[in-house]
Amino acid sequence: MAITSANQLELLQTAEAVAREKMIDPGLVVEAMEESLARAAKSRYGAEMDIRVSIDRKTGKATFTRVRTVVEDEELENYQAEFTVEQAKQYLENPEVGDTYVEEIPPVELGRIAAQSAKQVILQKVREAERDRQYEEFKDKAGTIINGLVKREEYGNVIVDIGRGEAILRRNEKIGRESYRPNDRIRVYIKDVRRETRGPQIFLSRTAPEFMAELFKMEVPEIYDGIIEIKAVARDPGSRAKIAVISYDNSIDPVGACVGMRGSRVQAVVNELQGEKIDIIPWNEDQPTFLVNALQPAEVTKVVLDEEAGKIEVVVPEEQLSLAIGRRGQNVRLASQLTNLDIDIMTEAEESARRQKEFEARTKLFQEALDIDEFFAQLLVSEGFANLEEVAYVELDELLVIDGVDEGTANELQARARDHLEAAAAAALEAARALGAEDSLIAFEGLTAQMVEALAKDDVKTLEDFATCADWELAGGWTTVDGQRVKDDGVLEPFGVTLEEAQDMVMTARVVLGWVDPDDLVASEDDADAEDGDAEAQAEA
Repeated sequence: MAITSANQLELLQTAEAVAREKMIDPGLVVEAMEESLARAAKSRYGAEMDIRVSIDRKTGKATFTRVRTVVEDEELENYQAEFTVEQAKQYLENPEVGDTYVEEIPPVELGRIAAQSAKQVILQKVREAERDRQYEEFKDKAGTIINGLVKREEYGNVIVDIGRGEAILRRNEKIGRESYRPNDRIRVYIKDVRRETRGPQIFLSRTAPEFMAELFKMEVPEIYDGIIEIKAVARDPGSRAKIAVISYDNSIDPVGACVGMRGSRVQAVVNELQGEKIDIIPWNEDQPTFLVNALQPAEVTKVVLDEEAGKIEVVVPEEQLSLAIGRRGQNVRLASQLTNLDIDIMTEAEESARRQKEFEARTKLFQEALDIDEFFAQLLVSEGFANLEEVAYVELDELLVIDGVDEGTANELQARARDHLEAAAAAALEAARALGAEDSLIAFEGLTAQMVEALAKDDVKTLEDFATCADWELAGGWTTVDGQRVKDDGVLEPFGVTLEEAQDMVMTARVVLGWVDPDDLVASEDDADAEDGDAEAQAEA
């Protein structure tokens, strides 16, 4: 096939037709043609030549040119595409390194193999352009709802036609009892759009919490307008869900607005989700209050929040226990997801028994350590003293408020408490040394003898060992495994060491050992403070 005047315009017509069919820029098709023709020309004239083809966008004329670049003498490698300054003087006036010499060469005839190769190049380029167009179109639609048409089902996954491409609704993203047939219309949430080698992959979902939030945004104008905000969503897809909402207009009830007249708005969402029951809950900044709302319809007697551990204890009446937990733990599980807290539910009787057990344990501790009778020990516990440190180092006035305690008795109590603590520290220190704890660790500021003993038992015996510890290894923490929060016990957690304190101690140890420059540490803290300040300023703005 020769590029003659008869078929020059045919190139442009072909480019236009392909571009219309694939909905891409005609210029990309013409560029693919230029590349394919250049590749064919190289196979005719020589692969080492730098041959380029330019197709006129108006006439369709293809111009073949050979390009040679001027290089340094020592850099000359490809004699077909490069030449030296001296050699270039035959073609250029005052040539310099980097200059190029372009000469037109006769067009080539495409044999069968060359034409087939050119066709493959064009198809590949068109395919890549089509993929890029599809990715650019859908990447900004992630996080939105789209209507599609079911094409087929493969191994439980549903392939959905979404207009200018296909997307996949995986088996685990379908609501349990849903089934689809070809040509069924389906409403789905675009969960993710990824650029992959085989083309853009669009992943859909009907189980994502965000799908429910978007459905409410479509049904409730106040949410779309920003008057009402959805703060959190928790779902057991196809069965039950909880959604927390807040209104920024005191005259609008967020729950009532989401429910709608005679439940019309929430019912529209329920119908789309195959009858999934939805609890709409008012959001509250106070976590205990929010949790009480989240556990509805169960009634809560008392809430005890441990912010550091992200855990909360809820006390309910005996008759409300099954309602609070829900069938197969559904109610408490959804409330936990909604509040992002671990919830421990107990009855009033169980809580009373636990408190009694703690009371007895503290009473026994004071009896044995301070050598006092049971009644006196119970008085201390009743006044809120939880450990010997509080008795030993509290202000004297706090002991004098206890009935029957005068100044002499208070001083004696504190002396006994301090003697017991010193004896325990000496014993712990001796045990730590026996385990191999070195003086560098024992002398480190911030660690008590009992802490050093606990570290030595965990094979942390030197300051170097301590400096390599992670903060969560010392203070403990929480890890999410398969959607469940799992507790990681810390070596120093029983001593009340927080994550922040653990971080400070580890960094101090690294500074002492010379692993970290204190100036760098101060600079990083200043940067962090500056970032916090910028964030606050933006929030205020």
